[in-house]
Amino acid sequence: MYKRKKRKLKAAVCLGSLLAMGALGGVCGAEGNASTVVTMPKVMENGKTIDVYYRKGLSPEAARARGSVFKTESMILKAGTVRMPGAKPLSCDILFEKDVPVTLRDGTVIYTDIFRPVDEAKHPAIMAWSPYGKEIGGQWLDDVPGRSGVPVDAVSGLQKFEGPDPAYWVAHGYVIINPDSRGAYESGGNLNYWGAENANDGKDTIEWAAKQPWSNGKIGMSGNSWLTVSQWFIAGEQPEHLAAIAPWEGFVDHFRETANRGGIANPVFPELIFGTFASRNLIEDQPRMVVTHTLMDDYWQDKIAKLQNIHIPAYVVASYTNPVHTHGTFAGFRQIPSKDKWLRVHNTNEWMDYYQPEPVEELRKFFDHYLGGVDNDWEKTPRVRISVLDPGHEDVVDRVEKDFPLPQTRYEKLYLQADNSLSAKPAAKAASVAYPVSQPFGTSFTMTFDKDTELTGYTKLHAYVEADGSDDMELVVLTEKLDKDGKQIPDKMTGQPIQSMGFLRVSQRALDKKLSTDYDPVLASTKEELLQPGQVVPVDIAIWPMGMKYHKGEKLRLTIAPYQAPDRNTVPPFGKAKVTVPADGYTYDPAKPVAMKTLGGNETEVGAPQDVVAVPPSRNKGKHILHVGGKYASYLQVPVIREK
Repeated sequence: MYKRKKRKLKAAVCLGSLLAMGALGGVCGAEGNASTVVTMPKVMENGKTIDVYYRKGLSPEAARARGSVFKTESMILKAGTVRMPGAKPLSCDILFEKDVPVTLRDGTVIYTDIFRPVDEAKHPAIMAWSPYGKEIGGQWLDDVPGRSGVPVDAVSGLQKFEGPDPAYWVAHGYVIINPDSRGAYESGGNLNYWGAENANDGKDTIEWAAKQPWSNGKIGMSGNSWLTVSQWFIAGEQPEHLAAIAPWEGFVDHFRETANRGGIANPVFPELIFGTFASRNLIEDQPRMVVTHTLMDDYWQDKIAKLQNIHIPAYVVASYTNPVHTHGTFAGFRQIPSKDKWLRVHNTNEWMDYYQPEPVEELRKFFDHYLGGVDNDWEKTPRVRISVLDPGHEDVVDRVEKDFPLPQTRYEKLYLQADNSLSAKPAAKAASVAYPVSQPFGTSFTMTFDKDTELTGYTKLHAYVEADGSDDMELVVLTEKLDKDGKQIPDKMTGQPIQSMGFLRVSQRALDKKLSTDYDPVLASTKEELLQPGQVVPVDIAIWPMGMKYHKGEKLRLTIAPYQAPDRNTVPPFGKAKVTVPADGYTYDPAKPVAMKTLGGNETEVGAPQDVVAVPPSRNKGKHILHVGGKYASYLQVPVIREK
């Protein structure tokens, strides 16, 4: 176990941190450009057929793709050499096998890079599964302001984006497997997004790896974001030789947690990701599926991980501040039936935490135990450790708990009042608060704490709403901490206030009764119920988990506002960074200059710009009315943590 007292990064951008509030603008079928969009029938696991959109993306030669020369070969990367200027030198010799072919169950051939010790021994292996490119690729930390807190010399540059650093792991006796999944770069087939086909491709690759002469038969998986989502899905297919996973922030339900969160079709995140993919073939046009399949159907059911099948050991790492991954990471931990599972909630960001020395060492202890058979007392590691954020003060880090949600949670209701306050008691008389949808900040409700209070866990808004001038409403709700003067408190890392959000398209307000809990309502999204003039309806809006400390005199503010699309310039400029690597070979002696080449430098390059998916029209018109008090006792339910 390790402790970090402070979050030191002054500027960090987490992938998706500004995406959750809207959809990416664009054009579709621009004049003079032929569309590349096609549909293909896809048979789902239940036997039903869905027509799925596909389109062209970047070519592997595109500058933004930052691809490598395709060549199946082996070489020794010598200790002391570096991959790129400023990167960490290798501490040992590494046998690098490049573009190794792997044949999948249907005959499709994909290609993987393998980094392993230079010996004849059998080793445990860790696979990092994604389509981003096994060598640099369309996304790279240098594209992100401040490299998200990861110094250049913290890693060797051998790692694929969001994956484990081969230089570290090979030095400790591991093999790192970095595949380009189906359709990515030179891998055969069409590039797809998660689901059963993608998961079984990962399963095939794990079983292939376990049969290699260098394998001890135990394969693990690791990585952030897409690489975490892949772990949930691949582990759900139960590969025989997958021995342990380490999901480090990633969603489990693509429809509810990113694409159509709250029932609002949001192509921004998949469109952003799509723009970084490179393929010789077609790419699943998930942005178009987002705006054309706006209810939970067989297509989206296939994009839900089979958590119920995961019984292997899992070391799960979460945070409260990732609007793409927070909910799914906690849901994954809660729902997998594995008896050997651990949760750690950090207080920085997914990339910074993943590459810091202490978490890396702890992850190795986990894998040493379950992949290497080392008796190292890993199982004595506390099963749940959390952080509690405290902007303006010092965060709590690595506090040991029994479970999540915390067993000592007491859910309390704060009732919305007509004077825009929150109170422990509902108002006796019914009233309303309204705002025009042209007012982007909507309306807010505030309360002041009369004693130090911790709110850690799931929050929800139960409200009575009415649309004046429309038959639907699209809402965003958020909670945040204010100082004693009612001012926002900037986060130490980003300089922005920490907010926890929820979303709802009111016509999709019906809940899934099997999946919902009192503290975490889950939408069914199987039908639309449009509003009638003057109709007041109750809604439950899930606000993703947060751990926050409020001191006496500080304030909690709830904001309810009309959902609106953000400016696309708020997303990281993936592909912009110019990455310099050797023109020949793979690593070089920094004391002996060699010819170099530059990759990247074009964040606007898109495979088929005429086919970028546009923002769906807003359903917000006229005025939103919130009913409070009397028979309309709208409230914010918060998770109050009793002092031990």
